[in-house]
Amino acid sequence: MKWARIVAVAFLVVIGAMCLLADFIAPASYAHQFRDLPDAAPSRQHLLGTDDLGRDRFSRLLFGTRVSLFLAPAAALLSSLLAAVIGGTAGFLGGWWERCVMAATDLFLSLPWLFLLITVRALLPLNVSPLASVLITFALLGCLGWAAAARMTCSDARTICRSDFILQARSTGSWGLRLIARHVMPNLKPVLYAQFWISIPVFILAEANLGILGLGVAEPLPSWGSLLRELESFSTFSAQPWQFVPLILFIVVVSCFHLALQKQELPV
Repeated sequence: MKWARIVAVAFLVVIGAMCLLADFIAPASYAHQFRDLPDAAPSRQHLLGTDDLGRDRFSRLLFGTRVSLFLAPAAALLSSLLAAVIGGTAGFLGGWWERCVMAATDLFLSLPWLFLLITVRALLPLNVSPLASVLITFALLGCLGWAAAARMTCSDARTICRSDFILQARSTGSWGLRLIARHVMPNLKPVLYAQFWISIPVFILAEANLGILGLGVAEPLPSWGSLLRELESFSTFSAQPWQFVPLILFIVVVSCFHLALQKQELPV
């Protein structure tokens, strides 16, 4: 399946490059309304037509993909850092601290993660600016998605702390934060690296679910969630099949992430 990984990575690179260059590729701004062309069919000017407000669908797809595809890694990075700090410290200290942290992770993992995310987001103000909604959405994803990674990090940190080289480092006078920073955390990089990449498609899916429910990125800024929300009208599918393009791209991108990670070997 090596060829499948290569194709998946190449596709993700191409999509990422197109999103980075969205300001130059997009024929119009994602918020610009062509008031005389609402629900227009695809044409040379509008490759995917326009939505019911006259906004270019292709432009909104590029900018929406950029929001979801580049901020999901930011949320994954935040959750990985929290897992490193919480799980790594718990595994290093052990005792009652580890038991308390593991109890907290058990509580997080026992709750339906998506419903917890929806509940917390619904309690926050909804009438915020698009930029604030982006930051709130992905900060919540990062802050609520650390539990599973923290449990694995804690287990690895506990194993590392019992290893011979840690005992040797302690015998030479290395203790506390110096021991964690120089010996424990560097050896946790493989598991944190894997958790980071695994979390990205999970957070993309979570953001899409929030957007479909109207709790994600605020309009007029598009995201995959808001683009998929437009598919609520089943009666227009046969007449406007190009509306499926965001859904198809969403499925392909998430599948490419899974293909790229399927045979991923952890760095030594």
